[in-house]
Amino acid sequence: MAELLLELFSEEIPSRMQARAADDLKRLVTEGLRAEGLEVGEAHGFATPRRLALAVSDVPAQSPPVSEERKGPRVGAPEQAVAGFLKAAGLASIGEAEIVKDEKKGDYYVARIEKSGRSAAEITAEVVAGVLAKFPWPTSMRWGSGSFQWVRPLKSIICLIDGKVVPLEVAGLKASNATRGHRFHGNEVFEVESFEDYADKLAGHAVMLNAAERVEEIREQAEVLARKAGLELIADEGLLAENAGLTEWPVVLMGTFDRSFLDVPPECLITSMKMHQKCFSLRDPKTKALANRFILVSNLTATDGGAEIVSGNETVIRARLSDAKFFWDQDLKRPLDEMIIALEGITFHERLGTQKERVERIKELAFRIAGAVDADPQDARRAAELCKADLVSGMVGEFPELQGLMGRYYAMAAGTAPAIARAIELHYKPKGPSDTVPKEEEGDAVAIAVALADKLDTLVGFWAIGEKPTGSGDPYQLRRAALGVIRIAVENDLRVPLLTAFDHAYDQLKQGASRKGNLFLFAKVVADTAQDEMMRSKWIDVDEEAGWNSISVWSVKEPETYLKDRQKDIPLAALTGTFALPSSVKQDLLSFFADRLKVYLKDQGARHDLIDAVFSLGGQDDLALIVKRVQALGAFLKTDDGANLLAGVKRASNILAIEEKKDRTSYAGRYDLAVLKEKDELALAAAIESVKQDTVAAINVENFKGAMNALAELRAPVDAFFDKVTVNDAEPKLRENRLKLLSEIRAATLTVADFSRISG
Repeated sequence: MAELLLELFSEEIPSRMQARAADDLKRLVTEGLRAEGLEVGEAHGFATPRRLALAVSDVPAQSPPVSEERKGPRVGAPEQAVAGFLKAAGLASIGEAEIVKDEKKGDYYVARIEKSGRSAAEITAEVVAGVLAKFPWPTSMRWGSGSFQWVRPLKSIICLIDGKVVPLEVAGLKASNATRGHRFHGNEVFEVESFEDYADKLAGHAVMLNAAERVEEIREQAEVLARKAGLELIADEGLLAENAGLTEWPVVLMGTFDRSFLDVPPECLITSMKMHQKCFSLRDPKTKALANRFILVSNLTATDGGAEIVSGNETVIRARLSDAKFFWDQDLKRPLDEMIIALEGITFHERLGTQKERVERIKELAFRIAGAVDADPQDARRAAELCKADLVSGMVGEFPELQGLMGRYYAMAAGTAPAIARAIELHYKPKGPSDTVPKEEEGDAVAIAVALADKLDTLVGFWAIGEKPTGSGDPYQLRRAALGVIRIAVENDLRVPLLTAFDHAYDQLKQGASRKGNLFLFAKVVADTAQDEMMRSKWIDVDEEAGWNSISVWSVKEPETYLKDRQKDIPLAALTGTFALPSSVKQDLLSFFADRLKVYLKDQGARHDLIDAVFSLGGQDDLALIVKRVQALGAFLKTDDGANLLAGVKRASNILAIEEKKDRTSYAGRYDLAVLKEKDELALAAAIESVKQDTVAAINVENFKGAMNALAELRAPVDAFFDKVTVNDAEPKLRENRLKLLSEIRAATLTVADFSRISG
């Protein structure tokens, strides 16, 4: 079979777009070919700064013939309907159609259309043109007078099948077998015959086609230079990939900068050189101290050995590091407490206030959480008070990714306690699924309290104003915040009841709004229409069972005038937000945590249904305990006792469901011990009472394995009961009592989990 080679040669493609574009090209072209009947083989996509390339193996010479059957109108249908059918089916006359007999609905016409296969070249030209016309670049442009859009102006196209040019034209460019190499070292035109020939000739014209090979080439050259200088390369996979996307023929060089810049925190220098010049930093392999050297990647082999390139980069680096030193020196002149005041000018969210207001909420929440994580409450409050101060610093203004870290440096410079300084940096963690969490065992209890407070304030706040994640978006990264809370609690084995924490967080929202002297309007809403309302000068606790379900906050200068005159119109512009009341926020947010916990535990190998079985018990809001219970339940169900008990409980539940539906009554409740007469039902009753006590006792001391062992004691009595006792006895009292006994089996297991939610 033949090989397809496609190259799209253009001006420089942004580095960040290349890998995705190569994957999209491979996916879209191969899917398009297969949709047209060409079952192609393996495909490989490539990207360099100036080209996207695709090689597809085992391309058939043509698509297979297609036999299609098209149903037409009934026999005797109007002439217009018949004519439309003939046109759509490509038939010259109705005589070319077949008549299918149908005694019920009447005979109708059928056209049997035989289509011969199409050549691979014809299909490829059509598919590639369609893919390029709708290629999913994040941003694209037009050039000249044409309407075609590409990420950068397209210069030429190679499209070959089995070495022959495919008749393809896009954006006024006809496909050929010719391309160019490196802009400086191989820019002359050359022709190719196959992918192997293409790759070889590109290499001969100073182009490394494979991005992974360019990454390794940069890494290898950089490490060699570093070793020669007695230094160590600071690894940065993202920067390696970015430089590979900026070069077709990478050449690594080393430069220096003035030692005086090393007085600035190393992260500032590393970030500055990375962001502004795409340069790598170096350090002493023994002390790990940053060195006054850097690695740069050039896209050419200079005749002077790179001296001029290095000199130019050193000049720019000097200017950038001077800026970083200026920010550092100026920020040190401002105490963090002064920066806190400036947070008043930064809006967190229009309905949740400024960063200063948010800090006030977080510090009180951290104070309340501190006891649960063995942190000093006053240290937690102080750390939370300082945790956002560096947002107004010059350094974080220039490099937002340094937030938290710079706060730690400024706090340390001011002599702040180490635990508080570390909490300022660590409270943002974890920033993603692969990031670490602050650990109590490492002395970061204060950081844990602030991290939890920060995330819980965010979640409760956005839930209160109805800004929840949707299937299509999560602009405030609330899923990440919830996962952060889960990981911190579980990985530190913390006892932090979520519902209580939600209450504390919501209380801070209320207090913050009340301190402003706002006007509060409580409403009962039915079918989107306000049914009743009351006005207050404070955000009071209302009886939600009485129907109150939302509260509007109005920022007005003299709330009392509206309280005295209920007919006075409140300016619409004064509305600062409408909030859901606590109960709906708490339950909905707890369900959200359950969903996030499923995702987290799925990655650990746990089953979704086991999480449902535990959560459905109600009152399950201690994340660490939930995880332990799920793990113990999963291990128990893998045993013979667990699997058989599950089957017995489900059998009992099914019988109850059938009989309760038939009798239109519930059999929940205590059985009558005096009515029990069979040996096996008496044994089951005794086992149920024992298991209830043993499981509750074990769970009270968090011995979930012990609780599962206690449940295992039910297996034999349950099996014997179903083998030897007739539940639906002819005697009504016996039947009712035995059905109640079945309900007690279900009740006994409910101390551990809701077995009805477990599959299997």
